Amino acid sequence: MTTTSITNVIAAEARNVLQVYRRGQIVFERGSGTRLYTHEGRSYIDLISGVGVAALGHAHPGLADAIGAQARELLHTSNLFFHPLQAEVAARLSALTGLDRAFFCNSGTEAVEACLKFARRYWHAQGSPRGKFVALEHAFHGRTMGSLSVTWDDQYRAPFQPLIGDVTFVGADDPAGLLAAVTGQTAAVIAEPIQGEGGVRPLSLEMAAAITASCRATGALLIADEVQCGLGRTGRPVYSAALGLKPDLMALGKSLGAGVPIAAAMFSEKVAAKAAFGDHGSTYGGNLLACRAALVFLTELTESGLMSHVADMGRHAEGRLKALAARQPAVKDVRGAGLMWGIELDRPAADVVQAALDRGLLVNRTADTVIRLLPAYIITAEEFDAGIDILEDALAAVIEGAQK
Repeated sequence: MTTTSITNVIAAEARNVLQVYRRGQIVFERGSGTRLYTHEGRSYIDLISGVGVAALGHAHPGLADAIGAQARELLHTSNLFFHPLQAEVAARLSALTGLDRAFFCNSGTEAVEACLKFARRYWHAQGSPRGKFVALEHAFHGRTMGSLSVTWDDQYRAPFQPLIGDVTFVGADDPAGLLAAVTGQTAAVIAEPIQGEGGVRPLSLEMAAAITASCRATGALLIADEVQCGLGRTGRPVYSAALGLKPDLMALGKSLGAGVPIAAAMFSEKVAAKAAFGDHGSTYGGNLLACRAALVFLTELTESGLMSHVADMGRHAEGRLKALAARQPAVKDVRGAGLMWGIELDRPAADVVQAALDRGLLVNRTADTVIRLLPAYIITAEEFDAGIDILEDALAAVIEGAQK
């Protein structure tokens, strides 16, 4: 690809693609492991992995072989018929989450939508409908209308009002406020065990205990949004368990297909038992290609030592990032688990993200002042350290520039 053709790609997007993404002015042509490459062969260390999606890295040989083999056999039949892979993926997800049944869809926001719908469906079937939800400040659950309704930030919500009503937001570290907000009219509490877009903020044990107590006292269901923090991202199957939470419903996505779109809403048997034929559906959800990809990922995660590798890397990352914070006064906080980390700065993070990009490193900004790291699960300590060296250089350059 020439420089002219890259310019043409960007110009064509400006003409024909809906302008809702503020993209870096780079066209990537290929990837390998934790690196991406431009047409000129310039290499970038990828510490964001497609926003937590490319869990097995880029161009994973086993995934590529499985996708190719499945494409030569059968891609899609719709959910009008059975195929042999959905039940296998569902069984593996049930073992990881402790929830009994899966509904397959294509994205995290769709998984959240299914959880919201079936929380209401559960109470309708009980003969005592409940329509209210309690969500947390700084929450991000997606951009479709239901998931947007339980997303906190007004910049996402305001242009699309009115959303679904009866949503109460409480402080993400306000146990008393949570206990007061959840009532006998609450269908469900929805929470991310680690808030992702909200700045990589793990829930406190006290907040988790309040969620558990409020649901037990009122009967409200608990929806755990593990789209970003689940399926091994923290070195655990799901992060809910680390907080003592026992969800009735759970949204999964991102890493599940390692780059192929697939997501799942998980249900306890008591909630699943209230579903009826025709209550929900997805044309593409859980097709053969997506399930084949998910099986490659889940096999690597649970049978090849990948989850323990993420846990080990989490300990390494924590030490490396805390050392960075000790050297750099601009770093206010480091928080996260496994391979999900936020570096909170004393200034907007956008300039640091751009400076890192200029130096060959991909990270992103969230919650304005937070640099987010979501590298591939396969990353090595050496690769991670090389990325953090670049990040520290980028941060120092931005600080120096601001002082001139």
